[in-house]
Amino acid sequence: MKKSSVFLILPLLLLATTFIFSGCGESAGKSEISITLPAGISEEPLDGRLLIMIADNEESEPRSQISSGSSTQLIFGMDINDWKPGETIRFDQDAIGYPLRSFSEIPPGDYWIQAFLNRYETFNLSTGHTIKMHMDQGEGQQWRSSPGNIYSEPVKIKIVDGGAIKASMEAVNVILPIDPPEDTEYIKHVRIQSKKLTEFWGRPMYLQANVLVPYGFDSSSAVRYPLFVFQGHFPYSFDGFRTTPPDADPKDNIYNARFDITGYKYIEQSEAYNFYLNWISTSFPRYVVIEIQHQNPYYDDSYAVNSANIGPYGDAIMYELITEVKRQFK
Repeated sequence: MKKSSVFLILPLLLLATTFIFSGCGESAGKSEISITLPAGISEEPLDGRLLIMIADNEESEPRSQISSGSSTQLIFGMDINDWKPGETIRFDQDAIGYPLRSFSEIPPGDYWIQAFLNRYETFNLSTGHTIKMHMDQGEGQQWRSSPGNIYSEPVKIKIVDGGAIKASMEAVNVILPIDPPEDTEYIKHVRIQSKKLTEFWGRPMYLQANVLVPYGFDSSSAVRYPLFVFQGHFPYSFDGFRTTPPDADPKDNIYNARFDITGYKYIEQSEAYNFYLNWISTSFPRYVVIEIQHQNPYYDDSYAVNSANIGPYGDAIMYELITEVKRQFK
């Protein structure tokens, strides 16, 4: 299942002004990039993965141009612990990056640079282990848009042959919380705190089901329904179901986004609307259908299995989440 694109349009909070002083590398020297956590951004010291991202264009922020493919821009990182408000952390020429290993390998040219903190939380597991990882904040483990993560404004720098990068930044932007999806006539959302997962992770852990209820569903009726369970990656809400006709351009009808062809919105909307028309027809069988949200500190879903690393997700989904769905929706 494709991930919801709702996170690509999250509002971002600008808390202060970013100041950048970048050297142009007129002479050979050591690179140094300083990132300051301003007072007021956090009331407590922070842990996490501090990233420096460098892009060769300004089409979008450098953080949105990082990918696992061959077209990715540059990213450098280090783990940090106990980063206090007002404290400055520095990347030097020994910082390790990808796909280029060091700052010294960056070709001359104009670039845009941005700092980003992917915040970590400490988990005291029931196994006796203590780990630090990023906890999902309702975005499906999308670090670029995860609420609470902090970043700087991108600023242009120039790198010349044999020159060093000299830059100072303030991490002044905090990503805002995500609004939970709203219930509609047909789509409901069930969110529970899992006792099994909470015990394993040592902090409150939640599961959610996005529920598509049958046409004519009546909670007071004695009618019971078969349950269909869809187990894909993180679904923000129930996708592929639309109660209104398509509003996209009918010419936008190429159904193949896999090869970077984006003109498929009209067909996608048409199929979602046709699903709704079938769903409410007298000849269509009546079901309850659910999609599961089971993101965790490792990934955007647990694969719904019990694991020594992620805990008893299989049991939690089967005996806690689905039990609650069955109780509410017959």
